[in-house]
Amino acid sequence: MSLLDFDKQKDFYAVMGNPIHHSKSPLIHSLFARQTGQRLEYTAIQVDPGGFAQAVGNFQANGGKGLNITVPFKQEAWEWVATRTPRAQLAGAVNTISFAPDGSAIGDNTDGTGLVQDITSNLATPLAAKHIVILGAGGAVRGVLGPLLALAPASVIIANRTASRAQELAHACAHLGPIQGCGFDELIDAPCDILINGTAASLQGALPPLPRHLVTPATLCYDMMYGAAPTVFMVWCRQQGATIVADGLGMLVEQAAEAFFIWRKIKPQTAPVIAEVRRRMAASASQA
Repeated sequence: MSLLDFDKQKDFYAVMGNPIHHSKSPLIHSLFARQTGQRLEYTAIQVDPGGFAQAVGNFQANGGKGLNITVPFKQEAWEWVATRTPRAQLAGAVNTISFAPDGSAIGDNTDGTGLVQDITSNLATPLAAKHIVILGAGGAVRGVLGPLLALAPASVIIANRTASRAQELAHACAHLGPIQGCGFDELIDAPCDILINGTAASLQGALPPLPRHLVTPATLCYDMMYGAAPTVFMVWCRQQGATIVADGLGMLVEQAAEAFFIWRKIKPQTAPVIAEVRRRMAASASQA
């Protein structure tokens, strides 16, 4: 939709990315708004490479109140905003922008809060004193390490195909808690309490080489990716005997709820929204 078509009686928000047609954010925020009685409109805006700053400027000039930012613009948003919250500063990426009264842009990152909330609340699994293994060392993983370490796990191990990237990321977060990095081939063949997949490989049907005894029936296995069907990572975890296996749809909804709270100062209930989004995903898949 064109920004010029905005209903001036509503507050307007959007998600920017490329590609963006697949985004569930407009649905999620419309469900939040209906639930909480907020008068707003939320749309998806595809931004061409090199056009991020202009797109944000146009959105703000037309009265836009806040933005979510997704791939590939999270790092560019981090550089573009005037100020960053501590969690955005640590994450090295911005996924939520709000505009101060003077018009300056404030960058935040709600991804880590979304993951922690999904695991501790929706999956009823505390993180304190747990041994956590995270697969991958890209932006998705960096964005969640601060909130994870803030809940005092016993240890966090980042495992990545390129060990040096995992080690560099662990070093950058070493002041926050017990964390180390290694290659996939260096993972010890022993159980962990929580196994988190932060790579996108499972969406392509690929799986990192993992020790078979990393997972037990007591291990919470969590894929930050999501889809209508279980990912290959989730399938593998169940084959190893895991009984608590989840995808990242809850994280998506929880990070959106945190952004909604930043903008509207109201925290929506997420459980019914997760259920509705999953229902619609299943319905679309069955019709495909």
